[in-house]
Amino acid sequence: MVSVVVVKNLVVQQVLIALANFDEETVEKLPSSIYQGVYYGWAKLLTKSNNEIYKMVTSVGTNPFYNGEKKTMETHILHEFLEDFYGETLKIVLLGEIRKMTTFNNANELVAAIQNDISTANTKLDSVECRQYQNDSFFQ
Repeated sequence: MVSVVVVKNLVVQQVLIALANFDEETVEKLPSSIYQGVYYGWAKLLTKSNNEIYKMVTSVGTNPFYNGEKKTMETHILHEFLEDFYGETLKIVLLGEIRKMTTFNNANELVAAIQNDISTANTKLDSVECRQYQNDSFFQ
């Protein structure tokens, strides 16, 4: 998938989570096999100054905790960037599902789930099976 993204920062219970939001057209074109849920995989910013491939977590769905009605796709790259990348293009590959989209009773539960999603993605992406996708022609 390739798309222009808009970056936003989500602050939940004093925890900052940088997100890259995919445009509506890209979300509408997602295959029907991509259900509402949280996924892990690899991401690459298509900029002249950055050729790295990063671990990432992507949420696809309506964000029920925030009473969202429109399907969105938000990617959190597991890397701290020195600069924003507003309007840049991001390429991602989804390798597996972490969990289904759900709502939470409070912000603390949401933060705990996000932190667990990040931990799960880190662990899964360290496997040999997942690492091979870093060299996939998709990212060339």
